[in-house]
Amino acid sequence: MPYIRESIITTVNKAGTVHIAPIGIIAEKDGWVIAPFRPSVTLDNLAEVPFAIANYTDDVRIFAGCLTGRKHWPTVGVDGFAVPRLAAALAHSVLEVESVDDDGMRPRHFCRVVREETHAPFTGFNRAKAAVLELAILVSRLGMLPRDKIEAEIAYLSIAIEKTAGEGEKEAWGWLMQRVGEHLAAKDASGEDARG
Repeated sequence: MPYIRESIITTVNKAGTVHIAPIGIIAEKDGWVIAPFRPSVTLDNLAEVPFAIANYTDDVRIFAGCLTGRKHWPTVGVDGFAVPRLAAALAHSVLEVESVDDDGMRPRHFCRVVREETHAPFTGFNRAKAAVLELAILVSRLGMLPRDKIEAEIAYLSIAIEKTAGEGEKEAWGWLMQRVGEHLAAKDASGEDARG
């Protein structure tokens, strides 16, 4: 299995409109692969402006927010590049697309690292942050998972929230749980689980 780093990717289109998306970038050789599913704004932007910023942040509200309609987070310009970074990034990597392997469903953009910078110290791990990140990944796959898998994952992850969450983690968890509730209610209304 490849090494995947969960990050927030910022991209821009030719008009300079910024798009922010949580994406796990994949380590390959001495660079990173960005592989967004079709269709996506990130994919369109990389075709127009072949640069991205991989933002490394411990503010899990950004991951949760991007998956629940809260996509406007402060950005800061990066000298010499059209794409900004997140203001909340502890560090970032400027990535330039060198090649694209288009498989139809999930094109793989191999990117070389142009520059990396650190902005703030990483002050340690928090189990609740990890739980929110795992729930965010689960929310991004709700349409692919059966109810029992969703409920079992949430039951396990909620232990870390109950024991270690700060206000930011609780807020992010709440946003994601609202999305899960909406998804499960829609499945109930359609009778999807009853049909198998």
